[in-house]
Amino acid sequence: MPPETPLASLPSTASAALSAAPKGASHAADGKAADATLTPHANPHAQVSPVVPTPPSEQFGALYRDVELAHLFPDSKTFADMVPNAAPQQIVAAYESARQQPGFDLAGFVRQNFSTPSHTVKPYVSDPNQDVVGHIDTLWDVLRRDPDASASPWSSLLPLPAPYIVPGGRFDEIYYWDSFFIMLGLEQSGRHELVVDELKNFATLINRYGHIPNGNRTYYLSRSQPPFFAEMVQLAAQKDGDKTYLQYLPELQQEYTYWMDGSGKLAAGHASRHLVRLPDGTLLNRYWDERAAPRDESYREDVETAQQTPQRNAGDLWRNLRAGGETGWDFSSRWFADGRTLGTIDVTSLIPVDLNSLLYQLERTLAHAYRLQGDVTRAENLEQRANARAEAIRRVLWDPTLQAFTDYDFEHHQLTHRLTAATVYPLYAGVANRQQAQAVARAVQRGLLRPGGLATTQVKTGQQWDEPNGWAPLQYLAVTGLRRYSEMTLAQTIAARWIRTNVEYYQHTGKLVEKYDVDANTAWISASGGEYPLQDGFGWTNGVLRALLALYPDVVNVRETKPAAVAGGASVGANATVPATPASAATPAH
Repeated sequence: MPPETPLASLPSTASAALSAAPKGASHAADGKAADATLTPHANPHAQVSPVVPTPPSEQFGALYRDVELAHLFPDSKTFADMVPNAAPQQIVAAYESARQQPGFDLAGFVRQNFSTPSHTVKPYVSDPNQDVVGHIDTLWDVLRRDPDASASPWSSLLPLPAPYIVPGGRFDEIYYWDSFFIMLGLEQSGRHELVVDELKNFATLINRYGHIPNGNRTYYLSRSQPPFFAEMVQLAAQKDGDKTYLQYLPELQQEYTYWMDGSGKLAAGHASRHLVRLPDGTLLNRYWDERAAPRDESYREDVETAQQTPQRNAGDLWRNLRAGGETGWDFSSRWFADGRTLGTIDVTSLIPVDLNSLLYQLERTLAHAYRLQGDVTRAENLEQRANARAEAIRRVLWDPTLQAFTDYDFEHHQLTHRLTAATVYPLYAGVANRQQAQAVARAVQRGLLRPGGLATTQVKTGQQWDEPNGWAPLQYLAVTGLRRYSEMTLAQTIAARWIRTNVEYYQHTGKLVEKYDVDANTAWISASGGEYPLQDGFGWTNGVLRALLALYPDVVNVRETKPAAVAGGASVGANATVPATPASAATPAH
């Protein structure tokens, strides 16, 4: 299928594209109309015409670019999160004047005109007398942030009305798909009130912006993340009952409208935004981002990637890097055309098995909510859509060679033939048939099971969502999916290995971290890879471990999981400072 028409007109070089980066406009090839049968009921909480805030890279233009490329901060995200001390246009005007003066000090200008976020917490130090469950239960309040009513109007932070949990480390904002796995742990810790708060916050984001962004930052608004909102509603409903579905029905519908925008006008053999309609008329979804510019939070890295890939259209590359952020797997060989190199990332050409499995669940959840409301017509329509999607997943995304589910490259009309942990999603969602589920279990055991749990892929590239790293959400999805199809032995094996990996690391370091090396012979060897150092805290690791310990309480004796020696505090938020002189831009740190 042809790529989106606007991509062909984007500048082909990084320097030209930086000066011509689009301002958040849609790059849809078709209109925005959704099917009439899916037009949502009026939502009294939704804004009629939401005003989308501008990200820092657009607010500050040349200043933002110059700061990031000068490498003033080791982490590109630091400047994206700093709070302007005055209106952006005032700072930009001051910069244009000051930069012309002899001896201009860029670092000094930043110190004068920007501040670090005020709600960043002091580092937390683990208590050596706490077992791992006590550690997790204590950390919820360390990772908790208060409502952002006093947030600066010039900050990149999007204010939320209720308390929320951040992952930890450099991530001092709410994240969409992280939050579902955090909520699993909150329930086990008896913190249901925070689960309800999280739902309120996500409903607010949907009503305010029309979708749940990657996180509550202005620079995340151009994309979402794996759509777990329906799963969050179901989780809350386990305690609060069916009224939860009715309470959040308008937001569930708007979530679906966002992902399906344009479905009514999309012709066979075309793709637009999040949608792909195959030549036979099959309608499925892909990951996408509305912008074709470097990510604010990884600006320098994206510019460098474009410079290292001069043969590729820079705007197309940047859109795919951004879409990689929407996948949650940023980054992985799963998305690379050559299976190895970041510069070949091609997320927008793939129909991913995880996204479509989650949208199947969203359709089923919406149908259930409409039946509770008494709207049989809408319920039946969504059930038909869910059934059609399930059939398409089983047909289009099943790899008979691997005997597993994989992604489909619709540009080249072929499966990717890559075994990854995403193959468990159709089991988690209940989409797979019995034979497929049994085959997936064998493929996982043969190809992805490691001493420390489930590996993400079979390829070592140095990217963080590749071998040898294991991630908490994928362990939970695999265990839950396998249990759904009565693959109890493999489910318990994965859970037990992951629990022991987490616990042994905690016993040696006093920390729970973002990801683990599941190939390592010793669990306390730190995982590596990615665009930033290993982060501790850590929201979804805590949540999944708490949930798996509830499922498998006999794997470890919790009372014997206290740290033997705490190597250092589990820092969950550190203040950034502006260096007196900029680091060398010629030798950037990665």
